[in-house]
Amino acid sequence: MTVGANFDLTGKVALITGGTRGIGLAIAEAYAVAGARVVVASRKQSAVDEAAEVVRRHGGEALGIAAHTGEPEAAAALVEQTVAHFGGLDILVNNAATNPHFGPFLSAEDSHWDKILDVNVKGYFRMAKAAVPAMRARGGGKIVNVASVAGLEPQPMMGVYCVSKAAVLMMTEVLAAELAADNIQVNAIAPGFVKTKFSQVLWSTEAIHDRLIHAVPQQRMAAPEEMTGIALYLASAASSYTTGATFVIDGGQLAAGLHVG
Repeated sequence: MTVGANFDLTGKVALITGGTRGIGLAIAEAYAVAGARVVVASRKQSAVDEAAEVVRRHGGEALGIAAHTGEPEAAAALVEQTVAHFGGLDILVNNAATNPHFGPFLSAEDSHWDKILDVNVKGYFRMAKAAVPAMRARGGGKIVNVASVAGLEPQPMMGVYCVSKAAVLMMTEVLAAELAADNIQVNAIAPGFVKTKFSQVLWSTEAIHDRLIHAVPQQRMAAPEEMTGIALYLASAASSYTTGATFVIDGGQLAAGLHVG
């Protein structure tokens, strides 16, 4: 097998939640270039239609499906529509996330906890539960959970989000162990500071941005496209013996032991 064949996704079907912008859209584009047929999912139909069109411009097949993974029935319906349209499912990227609370940890309300855990943790669980039968029918599959360095080290003013991402990392390990016999590999990506709309409060506030950059040895935020190399590896045959792992992509922040102070 050639190096290129190791990363070829021709014939594979990939479903990306939170796929209309930022990291999710960048991964969808990369998978399409690698040959996958791609489903992008998010809450608004207009947004997923637009994202699917962006993916098609890269020469790939794409479908946009509106779904809110914070709702229990949405995950099963999303997978059912994916299988009905493309005939199966091989790759799931759990990327949908929310963070309605920015402030001291103990200032969070129950409503903040409910929304964050429902989308960031239970949403990932629901999607995996819905996707695994379809993957078993194909003889195996890949689950890529987009977590965060916030799940490995506390980040200021983002405590509940940190807890949710720590839960994603443990979920990744549990699923990896339980699904290994099904030839389903489950891994996590832990991005550092990535310049997206989701992280806008961090980079658009000068004081926060300056403290943030000080904590990153590369002295900059990442672009969403810089997460696609590891995402492609984890979706492809190249990672057939990689499961239960977390890949930190943070410009050296954790390695240097620098903190956003």
